[in-house]
Formats: sequence, C-alpha cells, structure tokens
Amino acid sequence: MIDHSDIISSVQKSAAKRIVYLPHAVRQMSRPDRMILVPEVRNVVERGELVEDYPEDVRGHSCLILGYKPDETPIHVVCSPKDDYLAVITAYIPNIEEWEYDYKRRRRR
Repeated sequence: MIDHSDIISSVQKSAAKRIVYLPHAVRQMSRPDRMILVPEVRNVVERGELVEDYPEDVRGHSCLILGYKPDETPIHVVCSPKDDYLAVITAYIPNIEEWEYDYKRRRRR
C-alpha cells in the first residue's frame, strides 16, 4: 500500500519543476460555468488533500486532489506526476449530486 503523503509529495515535487495542462484540462477549466484559473490549480496541487489514488491509470499513476478557490468553492484536480513535470489531466468543480458534502467521497448510487 502506498502512503498518501508519498503521493502528495510526488505531485508537489513534479509541480515544482513544471505543470503541463493537457487539452482536456484546459477545456474544462475554461468552461464559463467553471472558470478555474491556473493559480487556483497550482494552489490545489501545492496545498490540497488526496481524495482518490489511481495507481493503474493508463496515463501513468495519477490521483484526484481536493482544494478550494479563494471564495471556498471546491476544486477537484486529477493529475499525474512525471519525472520532469506534473500533468494536469482535468480540473473541475465537483457536483454535490455526485459527491458527499465534504467532496471527498462519491455518493452511492
């Protein structure tokens, strides 16, 4: 089992080198109903909390991190740490219908 602090540490080390936003992330961040800014994503990867770990992701080990905008709006960032950069796969405002009130657990269907 991987220690969650190791995953976050790996994300932060990769982000300190460079953050690369994949096209899907750019599209999601720039939607008018979201408008997630680059500094907000950086804040999430630097200070956020691990919500889910995806060690078997086809894009490489990735994870879901929760953080907040300055106005306390939650943000989920899915990212994959690489040796030379952090790949941001997507960033979005989690839907309360899909997530528990703390945005850390998916609602059961």
